[in-house]
Amino acid sequence: MSQTLPFPGLREVPTTDLAQGRKDFTSSQEVRWCPGCGDYAVLAAVQGFLPDLGLKRENIVFISGIGCSSRFPYYLDTYGMHSIHGRAPAIATGLATIRSDLAVWVVTGDGDALSIGGNHLIHALRRNVNMTILLFNNRIYGLTKGQYSPTSEPGKVTKSTPMGSLDNPFNPVSLALGAEGTFVARTVDSDRKHLTEVLSAAAAHRGTALVEIYQNCPIFNDGAFDAIKDNETKADSIIPLRHGEPIRFGRDGRLGVVRDSATGGLRVQEDPDDADVLVHDAHAADPTTAFALSRLTDAGTLAHAPIGIFRQVEASTYDDQAREQVNVARQGTDDRQGALAGLLASGDTWTVV
Repeated sequence: MSQTLPFPGLREVPTTDLAQGRKDFTSSQEVRWCPGCGDYAVLAAVQGFLPDLGLKRENIVFISGIGCSSRFPYYLDTYGMHSIHGRAPAIATGLATIRSDLAVWVVTGDGDALSIGGNHLIHALRRNVNMTILLFNNRIYGLTKGQYSPTSEPGKVTKSTPMGSLDNPFNPVSLALGAEGTFVARTVDSDRKHLTEVLSAAAAHRGTALVEIYQNCPIFNDGAFDAIKDNETKADSIIPLRHGEPIRFGRDGRLGVVRDSATGGLRVQEDPDDADVLVHDAHAADPTTAFALSRLTDAGTLAHAPIGIFRQVEASTYDDQAREQVNVARQGTDDRQGALAGLLASGDTWTVV
């Protein structure tokens, strides 16, 4: 059967009446990540909520690049492709454009997506292709054994930066919002409920959805996210974002996000008046405030880190429009068909027999 679903992007995706569970989406392959890796938690969450989407397994495809997280397709009983370094968004763009009946997912890491794959990522976002991108961010190169990555904090001492990194790190959420991504969110590997909630919302989004997942690497960068995971500090570190709600956090809600009259941006203030506290609007057409929220992220110790959906808006999608153009050209319903035919027949042409 086929029906209109809020996944992905209200397209015609074949569904199933069969009851499905986590086991139906779990492959027979041995999961080979280091003990304690945050990837296990993300895999479990994805395997857990995929059955709830009501989609046939053969209409779901996971495409990955290179890195620890890129083993993901092996562990799901869906279609999948372990592609090449940084190119997963480009391959996913082609697949989503030619096959409207597929739910297309990209699994990538901070090195894969933001270094060699940086251009592919931002162009997928600006085009708003129907795909869901899971960006695992452990702030280190794990598969190649502990070099600094595009998200490593300044001064990071690693095998490739023995005297400390000199690079300013990327903020993946800021980057996505700068490319005017229509769905941009951040979550944490250890918060199963929040992780599932955000991934489900991303899956239902029409267009490109990017979810940055803070994911711990216990071997090469253990403790990178202690500030937002430790019971003693996480209340004052995590800035929870929920659409339509005032952005208050900290023990007893003593901290809040307010407008900074001096800079025009946002800042964290202790014991702010209720009237001054920013109310989060994830559906605002202008991404300016969402970008300002992303800049509250502390690039060093993560003393502050907004977590949740930064932006969630509707916009036309590249693949839907591309298919419409192809249909017009095939059917010859307007002048554009003649223009395409003229282009194909222009100049020297040959008939191959």
